[in-house]
Amino acid sequence: MKLVLATSNKGKVREIKALCEDYEVIPYSELIQEFEIIEDADTFKENALIKARAVFKALKEQLPSEYEDIIVLADDSGISVDVLDGAPGIYSARYGGKNANDKDNLYKLIEDIKEKGVESSPAHYTAAIAIVTKKGEYSVHGWMHGTALTKAIGDGGFGYDPMFIPLGYDKTLGELDDEVKKKLSHRSKALSLAKVIIENF
Repeated sequence: MKLVLATSNKGKVREIKALCEDYEVIPYSELIQEFEIIEDADTFKENALIKARAVFKALKEQLPSEYEDIIVLADDSGISVDVLDGAPGIYSARYGGKNANDKDNLYKLIEDIKEKGVESSPAHYTAAIAIVTKKGEYSVHGWMHGTALTKAIGDGGFGYDPMFIPLGYDKTLGELDDEVKKKLSHRSKALSLAKVIIENF
């Protein structure tokens, strides 16, 4: 049984592989040519489902002999900052603009929080994971609460990790050890629920 990820984001692929060591985990771009997926829903769950459905459909059409044993897993995740009324939320991956990279997004968020006249704000990460197989569609969620800072500390992780301190800790995700992050991560919490579903196939 192959777990095919509906992403080519290297950070996400690495994290999901580490959390699903019992499975063969591959990004869909290793099986078929990468294509654009328009994520136009207004929730993490619906955007994750859009990605998983699109990749499953493409695999079914292009690799009909293999699709029977394929589970497509898509993640849609982001950070929501209280002082910004929940922004960037579902727009986290493109917060800095259409062609923004992780650093562009990170520093735009830092500047936007600074503009509110504060040095930090309560914030939380959300991860929605969609699973699409020939047997049906499923979705699960995971959350991680903490504080968003107006500075980046540490060079570990990816995305907004260097500016986020998880609840109960005094270091950012950019500083914390990978094993610690595995236990805390919104994605690991969602994946632990996803694995319960996958194990029943």
